[in-house]
Amino acid sequence: MTIRDEHIFEATKDLYSWALRRVPDDTKAALSRARETETNETARKTLNMMLHSAMAAESADRYVCSDAGVPVYVVRIGTKADWNANIKSAIRAGFEHLVETIDPPLLKHVTNPLTLERGYHGKDMPIITYDLIEDADYIEIVCSPKALGSGRWAAMELFTFPTLETIETYILDVAIKAGSQHCPPTVMGVGIGGTFDYCAKMAKEGTLREIGQPHPEPMVAAMEKRLYDAVNQLGYGPMGTGGDTTVLGVHINYAAGHGFTPVAVEFNCWINRRSIARIHSDGRIERVE
Repeated sequence: MTIRDEHIFEATKDLYSWALRRVPDDTKAALSRARETETNETARKTLNMMLHSAMAAESADRYVCSDAGVPVYVVRIGTKADWNANIKSAIRAGFEHLVETIDPPLLKHVTNPLTLERGYHGKDMPIITYDLIEDADYIEIVCSPKALGSGRWAAMELFTFPTLETIETYILDVAIKAGSQHCPPTVMGVGIGGTFDYCAKMAKEGTLREIGQPHPEPMVAAMEKRLYDAVNQLGYGPMGTGGDTTVLGVHINYAAGHGFTPVAVEFNCWINRRSIARIHSDGRIERVE
């Protein structure tokens, strides 16, 4: 069997809904750990409230937050997958089906940036990016809806031959500017190097990394730890209530480039929306997360 439009449609019509109703396991575990170590009583209560909200949404099959965001998909195509599908059209059809059938209904968050008109549809919606997975015989689709709080405070700056100190100071400045507007504790994704567009892509991929998995290179892992400690010392805390827990993780990716060095920072709010489906070459759809 070959992966066809109907398999893509079937997988993506549910992915968005899953992401809205369930906080990923690694995120619930990180919130739980933070609750145990948090020294601020109000922050502990807020973390406790978040965990109860996550479990309540899961058990009642309801949304964790009313801001469902806009649909964002990352499609990872295995180089050995057997497929013959109009992937973009099938994902769009899956999202349209979801809009018509989902309960409770979605609010109209898709916005035309030129007219500010809002609805369920718009140019280039859903937002879809593509990548390849070497030697894999499946197609993996990640849904990571982007809402206002976490989306608004992303930032990028371009430097020329910056030192590590310059890069880390910029990342910390972005965290200070964001404050608690992005519904902390967040996951910070950071891209360093490459080109303007590739750097933003690396930052996005950083937000999708499982919490608790440091970068495999010790120097980068050490940067992640320094920035994790520094951001948490800012004292914003869960939802801005103060405390030790402003981020659950700082995930850095980097790539070689020219002398100019872009640095991009992106946030995922405390819900850390992320759902993943894998479509195997035999047409079987596996829910990964």
